[in-house]
Amino acid sequence: MSQPKTLPARRAPSSVKSGQRIRDILLVARQVFSERGYASATTIEMARRLGVSEATVFTYFSGKRDLCVRVICDWYDEIIAEIEAALPHITGTREKLFFLIRTHLYRLMIDGPGLCALILSEGRAKDDTFGDEIVQLQRRYTAPLMQVLSDGVAAGDIRNDLPLSLLRSSIYGPMEHVLWDAISKKTVDIEETSKRLSLLLWQGLQPPNPKVAALGQLQRDMAAALKKFEDTPSSPE
Repeated sequence: MSQPKTLPARRAPSSVKSGQRIRDILLVARQVFSERGYASATTIEMARRLGVSEATVFTYFSGKRDLCVRVICDWYDEIIAEIEAALPHITGTREKLFFLIRTHLYRLMIDGPGLCALILSEGRAKDDTFGDEIVQLQRRYTAPLMQVLSDGVAAGDIRNDLPLSLLRSSIYGPMEHVLWDAISKKTVDIEETSKRLSLLLWQGLQPPNPKVAALGQLQRDMAAALKKFEDTPSSPE
């Protein structure tokens, strides 16, 4: 008995077209958010740039907030993919730290200060729109740094007297200040700043030298003893 002929699977042009339409809308949304900021961006302008009606945009997204979430999530996906692909090929705790700092600063500024400001501000908005998706992305984003810090502690490259969460904050905090300087139109040399910031943070992350620590303690003890001696009233002769 002859086997029934297998027909080729039918393509779904509407799905392909929809996927491309979504990508086009997100691309334009990123541009408008970057140029206008969240408050001044409108779906009307996005539709106009795309050459479609606003109703077409609403076919795929529920509104401006939904678009903002997707733009930020896409950015996280892009930088996470870049970091996860490159980091395993970098050796040395200090070198990995420099890579993460440099990549963070460059990737946030690559599309200009507008997108950087959007991610730093709207990406932290405390509302139900973002939900668990962006929280999970933020955890994935910080996970490589946490792993570098953990491995560095195990290797003796990084101090073990402070919680990793505090070390993480001590790294992201200065980087955010650098980015806000760039957003406020100050001239920031990202390459040079990455090198200097990495050096500064590395010095603070390293375990204290036992000999230097002992000398510092001796100096403090001597200063305390001298002060106590000076404060002690002299006995009358």
